[in-house]
Amino acid sequence: MKQEAVDRKRYALLLAVRDSDYVRTKYGGYFNVFIDVFGSENEIWDLFRVVDGEFPEEEELDKYDGFIVSGSPYDAYGDEIWILRLCLLLQTLDFMKKKVLGVCFGHQVLCRALGGRVGKALGGWEVGIKQITFVDDLSKHCPFLKDLHDFPPHASIIECHQDEVWEAPIDAKVIAFSKRTAVEAFCIDEHILGIQGHPEYTKDILDNLIGRLVDNNSINMDFAEEVRKTMEGIEPDGKFWVEMCKEFLKSN
Repeated sequence: MKQEAVDRKRYALLLAVRDSDYVRTKYGGYFNVFIDVFGSENEIWDLFRVVDGEFPEEEELDKYDGFIVSGSPYDAYGDEIWILRLCLLLQTLDFMKKKVLGVCFGHQVLCRALGGRVGKALGGWEVGIKQITFVDDLSKHCPFLKDLHDFPPHASIIECHQDEVWEAPIDAKVIAFSKRTAVEAFCIDEHILGIQGHPEYTKDILDNLIGRLVDNNSINMDFAEEVRKTMEGIEPDGKFWVEMCKEFLKSN
C-alpha cells in the first residue's frame, strides 16, 4: 500500500505482525495505529508487511526519510526467511544512515542486525505499564533530543515481551533501563533508536493482547489478572514517548 506525492517527507512502516481482529475492527489495522500516533499532516506513509515477505526495493530506500519496525509475536533471534531478510535490510539502512525506529521486536531485531545479542528475557514475561529510567545527560548521548524540553528522569510505557536485548551493538549507547530489563532503549549516532516498550499502544490494545496470550496459553489467567489490576487507574506517559519518537524521526 503506497501513496504518491512530491516534496513531502516520506516514511515506511515495516510491519512484523499480522493485524488482530480487535485492532482491525477498532482501528483499521496496526498501520493506522502507527500513523495516528507518529504521522503528521502532509507526510506520506507506506506500509510493507515484512512478516508476509513484502519489502521495499533497494532502489526505493533513498526516497524515505525514516523507517519504523513494529513489534511482533516472532522471536527477533529466529531464522525465518523474512527475519533474516529484515536483518539485511536494517544493515543496509544503517550503512545509508537512514533513520530507523525499532519498537519491541523492532528494537530487538535492530540490535541483532547491528551486532548485538538478543534472547529470552531472563525474568520471563514483562507485561503491563512499566517505569523506565533514563541515563544522565541524555541529550549528550542523543543529540537529536536536544530540542526536547523537560526530559524526565523516568517515564512509564506499555510493555509486552518475553524476549529482550542481552547486549547492545558495540557502537550503541544504552539510554534507558528498568528493574527487569538492562536495555530498555538504545541509540546509534542520530539515525538508530530502539525502544523495548510500545509507545504506539493504548491500554485497550494491551488488554486485548493479554486476553489472546491467555487463550493461546502463553501466560496464565492469574498472571493476566494481576497485570490488569496493576494497570487500573494509571496511564503510560504516552505523550512523552510519542514526542521523543517524533523528534527522532523528524529532526534533521
